[in-house]
Amino acid sequence: MSPTRIRRADAVVAERVQRTLDCDRPDHCAIDSPLLDAARQALADSTEAEPVHVVTLLNDSEAALVARLNLIRAAQRSVDIQTYIWDQDDAGQLVLDELLKAARRGVKVRILADQLFSFGDQALLERLAGAHENLQVRLYNPTFHEAQTSVAEFTAGIVCCFLTFNQRMHNKLLLVDDAIGITGGRNYQDRYFDWDDEFDYVDRDVMVGGPAARAMAASFETFWHHRRSVPLTHLRDVNRHILDNEAPTPWPAPRYAHPQRVARVQEEAEDPDWLDDALVSQTLRTGRVDYFSDLPAKTEQPQQRSAREFTAHVMRMVGAAQHEVVLQTPYLVLSQRAERLFARLRQGESPPRIIVSTNSLASTDAFAVYALSYKHRKRYLKDDGFEIYEMKPHATGPAQDNADASADEGPAPTPAGHAPGRHRVGTERGLLGSRGNARRNRPAPLTTPGRRFGLHAKSIVVDDDFAMVGSHNFDPRSDHYNTEAGVIVYDARFASELRDSILRDTQPENAWVIAPRQQGSLSMAIGDFSASLPVFDLWPYRYATSYDLKAGCTPMRPSDPAFLSCYTPVGDFPDVAVSPKLIYTRLITAFGAGVKGVL
Repeated sequence: MSPTRIRRADAVVAERVQRTLDCDRPDHCAIDSPLLDAARQALADSTEAEPVHVVTLLNDSEAALVARLNLIRAAQRSVDIQTYIWDQDDAGQLVLDELLKAARRGVKVRILADQLFSFGDQALLERLAGAHENLQVRLYNPTFHEAQTSVAEFTAGIVCCFLTFNQRMHNKLLLVDDAIGITGGRNYQDRYFDWDDEFDYVDRDVMVGGPAARAMAASFETFWHHRRSVPLTHLRDVNRHILDNEAPTPWPAPRYAHPQRVARVQEEAEDPDWLDDALVSQTLRTGRVDYFSDLPAKTEQPQQRSAREFTAHVMRMVGAAQHEVVLQTPYLVLSQRAERLFARLRQGESPPRIIVSTNSLASTDAFAVYALSYKHRKRYLKDDGFEIYEMKPHATGPAQDNADASADEGPAPTPAGHAPGRHRVGTERGLLGSRGNARRNRPAPLTTPGRRFGLHAKSIVVDDDFAMVGSHNFDPRSDHYNTEAGVIVYDARFASELRDSILRDTQPENAWVIAPRQQGSLSMAIGDFSASLPVFDLWPYRYATSYDLKAGCTPMRPSDPAFLSCYTPVGDFPDVAVSPKLIYTRLITAFGAGVKGVL
């Protein structure tokens, strides 16, 4: 696009942009926040030799959303947000509206969203361009320099410029006043906050206040000023919309599908008792916390270790394991680097126990990725020594009683690993998986009715000593294509809390156990040969299958000699109805090994 058109659009936006402030106080009418106060105290108490941090594990989705609202309202100087998905549903509208209110108070607000699955509405982006001078929005790595990607452009992007198109900004960060930040797995979409009526995600964030926020700020600045982060007026379709249309009407009030639950979290964001119970009382004061992020140059300069900083740290922390690794990942498809790492661990004199919590076909909306995990089950179990637990789609925890919910919002089951009385829930996938729009990406149909949950949390605990929460899926896409970010907390209390949370998701009421099936030697030999083939892996009887605990039995490890007396096989794809997605899963297992790195 010509520089002339960009200058013209910039001039139009400068003429239209709102500049009126709703507050003339020096603190920009920020609310009092115990979360931000604790972060500022940690910064004040820190020295270079002895840093002090406050850390809160955000398992519950409602607490995760309320924390965001509280911090945005408490911001006095700045709010910076980085995300992979920003939808226009209730959660997306709510957070966007809160950010605009902050900008109108005088707070500098910057939003950096990956283009492929964010906004996508030219009219909305035109409004955002002129919503307020304190609000700036940029889209990362736009396809053909446009905000909206059509099916034809999506296909052309893969064909013509695969490496550039395939590299996405998968980082998630909300940073307030360069003092406190939230990072982890959640995007801005109903599914990530337990607000989708059909399918929600079990996800996790961590809130960190203290010196690590400075690393968050430095990372955000690097991405914000990178050439792939494109201002709205530089996008062809948005630019055209700005120049060809009259000024949009004033910013409209959000229209929520479920206004009562929105009102509930808005009230909780300033309720001292609620904040104390759900967030402040759950906060740890600790020492060392490291925030790491890959650089935007990750795929341009893969040979430079600095470009893959977070990925390298994740690998190193797992490689240092002595006794146990507890890994939670939505997609159990290991990169070659991860395969070598676990092979080394397995060959040690005393191999650490490896516990893996991941999705089943019944719980995932990325069935193509699951197909490759299914293909390599034997290697994971036998060669790597994994104990694999695949999430069941229906939670069996206590029902949630939302007294303020409307009748159609009704009580919902509590997902695995969640505290009763609050929620927690996310997924995005690569180019052949989820496309970011919840309505387009329903998972495979089930044989049982009811609302379902899928796993999206990405966390690792090593030796009950230190732990990671972030966006890294421990798969080829996270290793080689997407930029990732997260925190490593060096505190045994935090590691124990995170370990307990993951292990709740592996309990019999929440997960099936994957273990070797009982079959004849001939079937086993044919299965091994079939699985070794890159294509035509058609043998239906795999090395392992799913097991469920029998009534009256005590949970045990698959290596226990009494395992088969207390567990019953329930098939390779329990609870999944015969459907095209089930057939596609089998086909990708048979023929799709070559696309592992891009899924």
